[in-house]
Amino acid sequence: MKRRIILGTALSALVAFSAGIATADTPPLAQKERYKVGFAQMESNNPWRIAETKSFHDTAEACNWDLIATDAAGSAAKQVADVDSMIAQGIDVLFLPPREEKPLIPAVMKAKAAGIPTFLVDRSVDPNVAKPGEHFVAFLGSDFIDQGKRAAEWLIENFDGDAGVIVELEGTTGSSPANDRKKGFDDRIAEDDRFEIVASQTGDFARDLGRQVMETLLQAHPDVNVVYAHNDEMAIGAIQALELAGRKPGVDVTIVSIDGTRDALQAIIDGKMGVTVESSPFFGPLACEVMNKYAAGEEIPGWVQVKDRVFTQDNAADHIDEAY
Repeated sequence: MKRRIILGTALSALVAFSAGIATADTPPLAQKERYKVGFAQMESNNPWRIAETKSFHDTAEACNWDLIATDAAGSAAKQVADVDSMIAQGIDVLFLPPREEKPLIPAVMKAKAAGIPTFLVDRSVDPNVAKPGEHFVAFLGSDFIDQGKRAAEWLIENFDGDAGVIVELEGTTGSSPANDRKKGFDDRIAEDDRFEIVASQTGDFARDLGRQVMETLLQAHPDVNVVYAHNDEMAIGAIQALELAGRKPGVDVTIVSIDGTRDALQAIIDGKMGVTVESSPFFGPLACEVMNKYAAGEEIPGWVQVKDRVFTQDNAADHIDEAY
């Protein structure tokens, strides 16, 4: 059975869709009372990933799922193996946050070959190889390029100085959010000649590695006065490194980040961070909604785009109680 994907229809107030039409040839999903659902998490080493996994567990009961959830512990190879195991266990549907764009393509292809509809969650795969509506049903997630662009725009509007010396802490090499958050920020910041990115290095989305990388980059670039981190964990690590070096985050160094974690919102309230662009981890309810619509034969967009807010000193205190 072929399904047609139309990009341009809203599912709920939380999502928006791109324009365009594509013909889908993904495996169907029968309507039934309960589903065996696979969720192949990439790792559980930070608050964002823990909150996302919890969101799927919390949704399982309400959505009548028998959930099989795994943790690849940061290994793309194990994540592929986890999907293989889920296929062998006879899952009905797969939700997959790919650790990296290329290494997880085999998992997507194996699921399709087994007749299992796959939804990519919060990260995507190489669009030149695997496409929505053909190899997987849809990507559920944010516009990462726009996240980086919005972080840059806040910096441009709020930077008080003539020369911004920027250090960029990148996410996991080869992952879609790291690639796109870099592009969105770098392209927009290049339009303002006050700024220069003097160093850009991966911190693998991890707090401690972000701290270590920041310590090293500070030695090479002691005049840095802006840090752009691809996620809040690395931003918090950078704040720790700056303070150990006698610098004052929020005073002589502007911190710009993405995610919207509780620690980041508290850092904004404390005056140590300027902005964090939201990237919500609470995908469970949305996954349930989209899966049920797909099973009912409804048209599903190839990109279920989550809308993101921006947290600053103006609103961080209003939202910290709902943060993770």
